[in-house]
Amino acid sequence: MADRPRRIVIAITGATGAVYGVRLLQTLRALNASATGAAPAARIETHLVISDAAVLTLHEETGMARRDVEALADIVHKPHNVGATIASGSYQTDAMVIAPCSMKTLAAVAHGLSDNLIARAADVTLKERRRLVLMVRETPFNLAHLRNMTAVTEMGGIVFPPLPSFYHKPQTIDDIVAHTVARVIDLLGLEAPTAPRWNGLNG
Repeated sequence: MADRPRRIVIAITGATGAVYGVRLLQTLRALNASATGAAPAARIETHLVISDAAVLTLHEETGMARRDVEALADIVHKPHNVGATIASGSYQTDAMVIAPCSMKTLAAVAHGLSDNLIARAADVTLKERRRLVLMVRETPFNLAHLRNMTAVTEMGGIVFPPLPSFYHKPQTIDDIVAHTVARVIDLLGLEAPTAPRWNGLNG
């Protein structure tokens, strides 16, 4: 890996919570900016896939168009291009995050249905034993959702519902989103310098 940047695949699906994918891209870009001039291995190369449904959710929830979000990534792939680089295990990536992850996409990953690039890239991530993080968005869960999450976990994936914590006393929605994304950054083995850390209870 010393001669290439860390490659992180980010997929945004149509579930509510599109802001998580956007903030993840923004945070990784900021980390990259701080590594300017560093060795290739210290840099991050983001690969982005936005589903068709996500385009609608992005506009509704954030006011952003597809091109606005795509501008935050280094490399953009079309959701139906199963011939893309990230669709092959021979193309070396380091991790993948689906943020947010719809129940449809969760089911596709759980059952190996590589019918689009997001599901295929996730399947590749699992089969190559790379880190896969699914920020699943639904509530309440039915039995199919729970079984699919169990299946993905048994395959080595990490199910990460974006549930807020409150020990850092968030004042805004942005505080909640930023802290949740920082936890995902931790799972990628990267350092989120602004993430509040739990220091234990006094007394």
